[in-house]
Amino acid sequence: MKMDAELLHSPVVGLPEEEEVDMTDWNLPLAFMKKRHTEKIEGSKALAQSWRMKDRMKTVSVALVLCLNVGVDPPDVVKTSPCARLECWIDPLSMSPQKALETIGTNLQKQYENWQPRPMESSSLGNSINELQTTCSCESPARYKQSLDPTVDEVKKLCTSLRRNAKEERVLFHYNGHGVPRPTVNGEIWVFNKNYTQYIPLSIYDLQTWMGSPSIFVYDCSNAGIIVKSFKQFALQREQELEVAAINPNHPLAQMPLPPSMKNCIQLAACEANELLPMNPDLPADLFTSCLTTPIKIALRWFCMQKSAKLVPGVTLDLIEKIPGRLNDRRTPLGELNWIFTAITDTIAWNVLPRDLFQKLFRQDLLVASLFRNFLLAERIMRSYNCTPVSSPRLPPTYMHAMWQAWDLAVDICLSQLPTIIEEGTAFRHSPFFAEQLTAFQVWLTMGVENRNPPEQLPIVLQVLLSQVHRLRALDLLGRFLDLGPWAVSLALSVGIFPYVLKLLQSSARELRPLLVFIWAKILAVDSSCQADLVKDNGHKYFLSVLADSYMPAEHRTMAVFILAVIVNNYNTGQEACLQGNLIAICLEQLIDPHPLLRQWVAICLGRIWQNFDSARWCGVRDSAHEKLYSLLSDPIPEVRCAAVFALGTFVGNSAERTDHSTTIDHNVAMMLAQLINDGSPIVRKELVIALSHLVEQYESNFCTVALQFMEEEKNYAVPSPANSTGGPAAFSPGNLSTSSSASSTLGSPDNDEYLLSFETIDKMRRVSSYSSLNSLIGVSFNSVYTQIWRVLLHLAADPFPDVSDLAMRVLNSIAYKATMNARTQRILDSGSLTQSAPASPTSKGTLIHQAGGSPPMPGASSSSLTNEVPKPPVREGPPSRPPYTPTLGGQAPHSQQFPRTRKMFDKGPDQTAEDGDEAAAHRSFISVSLQTGLCDWSAKYFAQPVMKIPEEHDLESQVRKEREWRFLRNARIRRQSQRITQRGVTRLDDQIFINRNPGVPSVVKFHPFNPCIAVADKDSICFWDWEKGERLDYFYNGNPRYTRITAMEYLNGHDCSLLLTATDDGALRIWKNFADQRNPEMVTAWQGLSDMLPTTRGAGMVVDWEQETGLLMTSGDVRVIRIWDTEREMKVQDIPTGADSCVTSLSCDPQRSLVAAGLGDGSVRVYDRRMGPNECRVMTYREHGAWVVKAHLQKEPEGHIISVSVNGDVRFFDPRTPESINILQTVKGLTALDIHPQANLFACGSMNQFIAVYNSNGDVISNIKYYDGFMGQRIGAISCLAFHPYWPHLAVGSNDYYMSIYSAEKRLR
Repeated sequence: MKMDAELLHSPVVGLPEEEEVDMTDWNLPLAFMKKRHTEKIEGSKALAQSWRMKDRMKTVSVALVLCLNVGVDPPDVVKTSPCARLECWIDPLSMSPQKALETIGTNLQKQYENWQPRPMESSSLGNSINELQTTCSCESPARYKQSLDPTVDEVKKLCTSLRRNAKEERVLFHYNGHGVPRPTVNGEIWVFNKNYTQYIPLSIYDLQTWMGSPSIFVYDCSNAGIIVKSFKQFALQREQELEVAAINPNHPLAQMPLPPSMKNCIQLAACEANELLPMNPDLPADLFTSCLTTPIKIALRWFCMQKSAKLVPGVTLDLIEKIPGRLNDRRTPLGELNWIFTAITDTIAWNVLPRDLFQKLFRQDLLVASLFRNFLLAERIMRSYNCTPVSSPRLPPTYMHAMWQAWDLAVDICLSQLPTIIEEGTAFRHSPFFAEQLTAFQVWLTMGVENRNPPEQLPIVLQVLLSQVHRLRALDLLGRFLDLGPWAVSLALSVGIFPYVLKLLQSSARELRPLLVFIWAKILAVDSSCQADLVKDNGHKYFLSVLADSYMPAEHRTMAVFILAVIVNNYNTGQEACLQGNLIAICLEQLIDPHPLLRQWVAICLGRIWQNFDSARWCGVRDSAHEKLYSLLSDPIPEVRCAAVFALGTFVGNSAERTDHSTTIDHNVAMMLAQLINDGSPIVRKELVIALSHLVEQYESNFCTVALQFMEEEKNYAVPSPANSTGGPAAFSPGNLSTSSSASSTLGSPDNDEYLLSFETIDKMRRVSSYSSLNSLIGVSFNSVYTQIWRVLLHLAADPFPDVSDLAMRVLNSIAYKATMNARTQRILDSGSLTQSAPASPTSKGTLIHQAGGSPPMPGASSSSLTNEVPKPPVREGPPSRPPYTPTLGGQAPHSQQFPRTRKMFDKGPDQTAEDGDEAAAHRSFISVSLQTGLCDWSAKYFAQPVMKIPEEHDLESQVRKEREWRFLRNARIRRQSQRITQRGVTRLDDQIFINRNPGVPSVVKFHPFNPCIAVADKDSICFWDWEKGERLDYFYNGNPRYTRITAMEYLNGHDCSLLLTATDDGALRIWKNFADQRNPEMVTAWQGLSDMLPTTRGAGMVVDWEQETGLLMTSGDVRVIRIWDTEREMKVQDIPTGADSCVTSLSCDPQRSLVAAGLGDGSVRVYDRRMGPNECRVMTYREHGAWVVKAHLQKEPEGHIISVSVNGDVRFFDPRTPESINILQTVKGLTALDIHPQANLFACGSMNQFIAVYNSNGDVISNIKYYDGFMGQRIGAISCLAFHPYWPHLAVGSNDYYMSIYSAEKRLR
């Protein structure tokens, strides 16, 4: 066992020499492993989107209260000499006190106004994050009111008037207290009396009352932290007072309107409660205000005052004043520094603050965001002078954040150029800051692991979108980031990316198109609510032009059509906008594109634009949209077929009035859809049920009539079911075509009388009605279109895939219930005369039908249409081409336990009385709203998931890949070891290595090619055994109806992730996964492999052969064709007529030679070449056997022979190139089972006479097995099935006494 050594090697290099590389498994395709098989077909859970500002706010009024009293220092502050003097960059002592006060007030107003630019000022894409968001809403600048050295009354008057005008918006209160005493612990700030002879206290409590909420307060004075504390205490006190008032109606506050909570107020204070403002003469006196309103100016000054500034030669404080440029022009040095500063402070905040706080402070209000960005600078500068600015809500400390070093570097690079720029006029070199940050972001994207913190640079990437120089690169990196998954999209939206990418849609640059389409596809896949924003800004036109651009690569057009499909999804404004933009014509041109995902989304987009939107439907009619969609119904990709069915379903599902023309179109569409009844993919058939349910809803009265006719006839006819017929073949007429399989949604036998039409009833109806006429339906007169669709639904209600049958059961029962309710009412009104027919074209739904209240009748109720009459033999009427249709309503209704026993499921129709309104609504939802397949949402998940990431199976380091390598190495080892044994020759095969009693009589047995596991099927269940350990692994119900049995099994993908295929004698195929490994077995898919199986008591049932190399599945049995299914496309690719009147009993194919060998019940062996047409594909017929062929085996070698054995025990060897057998051996007569070992030239025969004989290729008996090993040594039962292992010399035997045993060659060989 070199297991571990083998694991270390890749499949190609480094294997030990005796184990030459075996690439066979790597080259084999996998069947039924696509996403549609492995995932649940449903959309992703919507993430709660918190990025949209539900309450975007504006600061509409600003009160600037300056208490400077120029020339008079307050008594409680001892100033240094020299001392900081500048207020708003003006020396108050340089002019008269009054003039100084007014100039300072005017300057402060200007400094604030810089942060609220006029709407037209901003450059093409906004200058800062918030500015862009503002230009979108065209915000008008705030009203400013100065109050210079005021009294209490002046402050009161100012605040109350501002609040009155501001209504619900935000008001800013800026307080400069440099000329008055410090705030008091009682919560007061100081102003003046009229004559400036006294300082008068102003209570914060009163200020709160006048200012109201929402407000923002800025306090620039010493001990400012006291004000913040007092403010909170007063706010708390207010809330308690209100609580008291709420309980006590006599309280004075009880009658007053509720004042807004002060919790929404924001405060910024210059220092803590016990700190004084810095007095350094090199700094302004209002350092805090300078940081908040002129951050670049103060930041540069502060930079020059640091020791490190000496490293930048020639830079002085005077030079800083001369920096060229304007703050809002990014191409100038000053503008670029401002831009970098914005990006850095925004980034620090986004990385440090909790998301909701970041949204509130940095995205909700333009002025507040600017003040808080600048507050981060204030914290950094003032802390260096032992002052700690305070905010409420409190922010985590940010002054040591690493991004400040990037700011210092940017300032350094800019200032170092200053002397030459000013003195010599050299050109300004732009900062490498943004390019370097993009590189850091790129490193994060390429080098990082899956689970990690989000990238710091995200807000900077956003800022870079403003710059044309870096825009392309930034969009590319942003797209790669969004591709990481929905979490990345949510993060980017929370940073504030939305207005940027929305604005970029106005750009005409072609090179941005692929990037913007990708980004928008990612955003809409996660948050489809953006559809409204796109239409409002005419963004849909951008994507229409991309879709119509034939030079665009298909994947970009696919994303564009996905975006448009989201825009028109359940959004009438979007539908109208796109209809005017010619979306339907553009989509129809792309229906035949070679790119499958594009075809799929074009169809979904069409289906959505005319969903409940009649003008789009008529536009589609004019362009023959429905006829162009027909071509997609036979598309090789199941998802595309599914999307086409969805589009045609919404096309007929419009609830507008119908004209004769539109009714004709609906009928045509319905008949085209009916042809998909036996599609191999359950997602297509599920969508088909939904599409037909739309039609049923449109033409409700007609379908009620059809249902009623069937129910009335039911009393006169009865059908024998194959299960309870005891006679021979006489009991079965050709009309009894079985095409069924279980509709049980749970893998048991449900007994619930919730449904009016039981599964049994529907199954009987369906088995009488021959489906052979379905192909000639197009010519049928339209009056019977409803009958045909009813039949299609009956057929789908018996679908082998539970989801499909459940949906169809609901549609049928909805109509059946309405029909019986109508009939009952009609009986009351018309004394029992039944409405015989309905008009071919309904005017509106259900006009014919009068309704009555009451709960639906159950089987056994008094209604005459539901009584169980004595069955009478079938009576033939009318043309023989269509057997009589025989619906029944008798018997209990065993079906799904999914639905509760309530009667809200069905309603009384359109004319119900008022009190029944809720029931009507409930029924409406029963048939329409709840009937959805989730296909579109599931398809949209593709765009939300990473597209650029290497899939796990291709990632050489992934666990999936390592497990696969291990399995393939194990397979190669088993093939090698078993080959050694078979080459030596097997002389005996009677060593019993396993015996166990199976839960049911074994009917089919199949070894797994590489695991020590064997599958044993009885009539309707499968048991898995581990033959090495001798233990049972699993036993589960296959889900086939009572009258059917499992007749064949195959392992698909046996070399890798195995699936089990089961075939039953009604023509149904089911595929299972997760068996034999302690998990619940799951049905991967199921479909009707053969639709016209004749159920006979001892027919061949269904026989299959599987070609892993090509993914083709050959099926035949009690039919006259060999049907070949392509599992990749999940559709029938070929029907080879057998040319015989008897059933096919055995199939064997050779993919290399494209040959199929079939053994038949009449003793003939026929060879077909599937490359040839249906008339000439039978290349050889051997009629040497005189009886039923038990097995025909085609050896998979270039010169391989056909070995066939009949019930009489004659073994014949044929060379496909010669017309007669080349060898004959005689074995025992009365064969019941036989298998041929594909490698070892052995064959084993089991007979009714309770023994097994094993022969070698010369016809010599090498073993005769008659007794079980063991204490009692009892006799073997009659052999029901046997099978060789594909590689090992193991023979599995099942007998009628329930025992399952395995025999092998002698131990010394193994």
